[in-house]
Amino acid sequence: MKLPVIKQLTQFIEDNDADYLIETIEVLEALTEVPSLKDEELDVIGELISNMYGALEVHKLIQSGTDKKQALNAFMQRVLGSIDK
Repeated sequence: MKLPVIKQLTQFIEDNDADYLIETIEVLEALTEVPSLKDEELDVIGELISNMYGALEVHKLIQSGTDKKQALNAFMQRVLGSIDK
């Protein structure tokens, strides 16, 4: 997950709607079923999906009243904490 990408996607949600990301995730998940995709291509799609889910989580934190910067930092700390375990 990349914080600048999540930040950009969070801004996209604020400017537009979370439904765009949800639908994009569904499309990307459907693409992962293509049997001829290479591992590298699947990795890229997986990274995009992860960043989009991250942006949706940050957006939820912001909607619940958390400051945008705090929401981004809290989410990344949670991600880093789960990696360390």
